[in-house]
Amino acid sequence: MTAGDKLHTFIADLHVHTVLSPCGSLEMSPVNIVREAARKGLDIIGITDHNASENALVVKEIAKDYGITVLSGMEVTTTEEVHCLTFFEDQVSLESFQHIIDDKILKIKNNPDKFGYQVIVDRQENITGQKEWLLISATSMSIEEVIKTTHKLGGIAIPAHIDRPSYSLSSQLGFVPPDLDADGMEVSRFSSREKMVSAYPYLKDTAFIRSSDAHFLKDLGTVTTKFRIQSRTFCEIKKALQGLEGRRVTT
Repeated sequence: MTAGDKLHTFIADLHVHTVLSPCGSLEMSPVNIVREAARKGLDIIGITDHNASENALVVKEIAKDYGITVLSGMEVTTTEEVHCLTFFEDQVSLESFQHIIDDKILKIKNNPDKFGYQVIVDRQENITGQKEWLLISATSMSIEEVIKTTHKLGGIAIPAHIDRPSYSLSSQLGFVPPDLDADGMEVSRFSSREKMVSAYPYLKDTAFIRSSDAHFLKDLGTVTTKFRIQSRTFCEIKKALQGLEGRRVTT
């Protein structure tokens, strides 16, 4: 790292749901999310609706006006019913991954009265569409396949809330595989990196993030991760997760 490569600390919450997730509150519109993120001093947010990304780019566009960086992606449910956060640098890669997920997800028609609405909205909060099948269903892709496919498209893959008693590596597999080619691991607000490394010592060199998994505005930014990087670019965030060139992640 040269003298010109000064590092800065940026605050991130990389697990946020919009109104597209059936379990997401209807207050979680793109503009409300960005305004709340700005109010709470967040620099980076990750948009991770269940198996869907149609609202991510709208959030990203709105966030430009507030000086907030958005990682666009989704929270994929694997065939083991493990949740995995995935992020992509550009719209082409994100849409390519979305096509794969649409092909692999179990097509069960959504019942809004039972599971919640799954709406796609624009900047003005107008509803422009809905996802017809239930987005919280599992896909036919294993956790290894999700990570491999994400990497093929240049993306970032992070198994979600690995400490939780449901929809996590530890709950569904009974352990965290030591040879999983993930870019990091996420812990929820109820745990910590230290607790997970104590349970799985082989994760001591793994990058950890801690996120809110916000489904309601009040939860956004309640748990965050610090990225020590030069600038808020996808490449720099990758370097931090990999611990390269002095970049790092702390929770």
